[in-house]
Amino acid sequence: MNSKHRFVLTTLMVASLAACSGSEERRRQANQDFTYLETKPLSNWVLPEGTEPYATNEYAIPNQAFAGEIGAGVDIRSPQQVLALIPGARVVKNADGVTLVLANSEELAGVWSLTKTMLTEQGIALREQTASRLETEWVSWTNEDDETQVSSRYTIEKSEKPGDNSYQITLIDWREGEKNEPVSVINKERYSILMTNLVTSRYDAKVREEARLRAQELVKQIPITMGQDRSGLPVIIARAPYNVFWERLPSLLDELGFTVEGRNRSQGIVEVKFRSPDDQFWTDLGVKPIELDDSTYKLQLGDLGNRTSLSVTDSDGKPITERALESIAPVFGKAIESSNRKS
Repeated sequence: MNSKHRFVLTTLMVASLAACSGSEERRRQANQDFTYLETKPLSNWVLPEGTEPYATNEYAIPNQAFAGEIGAGVDIRSPQQVLALIPGARVVKNADGVTLVLANSEELAGVWSLTKTMLTEQGIALREQTASRLETEWVSWTNEDDETQVSSRYTIEKSEKPGDNSYQITLIDWREGEKNEPVSVINKERYSILMTNLVTSRYDAKVREEARLRAQELVKQIPITMGQDRSGLPVIIARAPYNVFWERLPSLLDELGFTVEGRNRSQGIVEVKFRSPDDQFWTDLGVKPIELDDSTYKLQLGDLGNRTSLSVTDSDGKPITERALESIAPVFGKAIESSNRKS
């Protein structure tokens, strides 16, 4: 059973030079023509009468057969590169295809599982499948640099040897239009890399999504208490890493009558203006009002590893009273709880 899936190559995996334009043939050849193939054969040099011959080997071209394409067979497209989207993975390119040497067995298992999921979601059928080897049906590529639609089949394998965390993608069959063709070295490398990049980009998207969800959970659970800094002065302690609390703080401030007028992440400073909400707001929130005058303040955040400190100074740069600071802590805690219920 044959199954084809068409990929529209995105800018992430461009198969041609961005600056090129025109037909497929023009994009893939130098100087837009093949007139150099009409060059007349070399002939012996005839010395003018009265001159003496002089010979040097300085510019001699080796007299041997050079293997390579000519004319339309020459491909001047920029080479493909495996996208470095899996931290710690090492890339090996050879005649067999593209191999990723992963950092550990857990990561290899994750990439292998993701590969099977991706193939299923993309509708790529499998001709054969074992615990460590997948052989695909035809995968069709839509690419403006190819004169006809091209399709390819792959084997995807993972090592079963202990300590060998390698994962390999190899192009095994090639088709142009409906005609099977030999697999050229150029196509084998180029389209093995393209398939590898589909996997690595999908892996990167999965890791990013998992990180986003973890960050969301961290942001939701932020206990707020009172504490002291290194000098013994009272501070508010948010039990969350600095980068997590920094991102959550503006929305909390906005809900509680603060207007953010300036932020400096590297210095941990947030400049705000406070205008207290009405009594009903505090009643609905279930806390006593913040004991601050309607004025401008500066919030200073400190990075304590897995916690973040928060101190407040008034418009004159003086720390607010401990009582005023203590009135803020429970309000922040209630605001976080209220926000979590809404979400």
